[in-house]
Amino acid sequence: MSAPSSTRPRRILPGDAPAPLHDVQASRAIETAALAQHAPHELMQRAGLAVARLALAVAPHARRVWVACGPGNNGGDGLVAAAHLHRAGLEVQATLLGDAPSLPEDARKALAMAQEAGVTLSSAAPVQDSDLVIDALLGLGASRPPLGAMAEAIAAINRQSAAVLAVDLPSGLQADTGQRLGTAAVVATHTLSLLTLKPGLFTALGRDHAGQIWLDTLGVATDGFAATAHLSGADALLALGPRAHASHKGSHGDLAVVGGAPGMTGAALLAARAALASGVGRVFVSLLDASGMACDPQQPEMMFRPRWWRGDPATLARSTVVCGCGGGSLVRDALPALLSRCPRLLLDADAINALAGDEGLKQALHTRAGRGQVTVLTPHPLEAARLLGSDVATVQADRLLAACTLARRHHSVVLLKGSGSVIAFPDDGLVINPTGNGLLATGGTGDVLAGWAGGFWAQLAATQGDAVSARQALIAAAWLHGRAADLQAAQTPDGLALRAGDLAGLMRAAVATREPQA
Repeated sequence: MSAPSSTRPRRILPGDAPAPLHDVQASRAIETAALAQHAPHELMQRAGLAVARLALAVAPHARRVWVACGPGNNGGDGLVAAAHLHRAGLEVQATLLGDAPSLPEDARKALAMAQEAGVTLSSAAPVQDSDLVIDALLGLGASRPPLGAMAEAIAAINRQSAAVLAVDLPSGLQADTGQRLGTAAVVATHTLSLLTLKPGLFTALGRDHAGQIWLDTLGVATDGFAATAHLSGADALLALGPRAHASHKGSHGDLAVVGGAPGMTGAALLAARAALASGVGRVFVSLLDASGMACDPQQPEMMFRPRWWRGDPATLARSTVVCGCGGGSLVRDALPALLSRCPRLLLDADAINALAGDEGLKQALHTRAGRGQVTVLTPHPLEAARLLGSDVATVQADRLLAACTLARRHHSVVLLKGSGSVIAFPDDGLVINPTGNGLLATGGTGDVLAGWAGGFWAQLAATQGDAVSARQALIAAAWLHGRAADLQAAQTPDGLALRAGDLAGLMRAAVATREPQA
């Protein structure tokens, strides 16, 4: 297969090193700079070749290929790929939506290349099912819901039983947010992102629509362009490092879990057990249920301390606290003391709900930031909406914006949970976690994440600043939380979820499996 030189597509795996993500504006700037530095039509030739190469790799036995091409440069990439695949001996049908004279210049040249190669061109989807479908309908420039013939083409692609390779983005998916532009978007088995990785491929609906994600930079360097966000990698787990031989339990931090109102004790126990599994030196459990248990028979290492937050101020001043898991309305009583005294405070679940409805607590949160005390918020979308005075649909419409807004408004590190959890920092840094799957969609898994993150934070704080350790702890805990679910997915029957009580053990086992999943 002869064509202009190109890099090889690289599959993006959860175990990879951290990768930069570029939104539409940044990707456009990179594309514009690259076009100015290369010969006319060269980038499209490279892109089409990259698509063709990946098509042959992901569907090596395919004989019939349908290439659905839109009226822009994304369609031009598809036409170049169609020409290469036809020359490689495959039966290729290309559907072109749009009039040839109206195509951009590069796409018109790509159309001529496909015609010269003998590709069958039509304006309708093939009658027979194909062995592979290449979605080159809509690319980075799409901003409106697909309608008419475009919507029909997307529906036709989704009816195919074949593997689907999307060019740059699944058509109908918004590159920045991972939301659909309209009511439907292509559901791809593979997506080849060109030049840059886009945030929307990794959060919200992106993971469900993009399938396996690949990147081909087309030989274009992006180092000089600021990333919109970063994809976290397995190296986040290296932050802790080996334990010194001469260390003792006090060397690895203290964590207190405050939560567990009547009827919700289990949430606090899940968090505390996860913290213990993370390796923190000591775990204190302060249940809000006055008649609650005084010992956990499954984890007798944990120490139960009723009303712990009313105890020795010196103890509060050196501890890391996870507050809110199963806290109910009773958690409000503990928050003033925790907000004023604890240097490291992770607020989850009902603690976030209490904060959302109390201006005094919000002011205390701001005041603690001025004292250099660090706060972490770990909301799911509904809790985030309450804090923002918004609704879930608005939060999910732009998860990166929602997380950034929360971090700035509340001077906190924020982990917005969900598909492609977003970690935002008050200084505008953004990280998207690439691990995890639907097995985590069950009660209690968020409590486990909060406890493990708190446990990591307590350990890291012993050797690093509180703000730095909060960032590292959240990134590492989120990555490991999802990694445990990814490793478990192959062993779990369809339709079942992980039990939260098993998750901490799976996370502990996953620490040793940092290499990319095959």
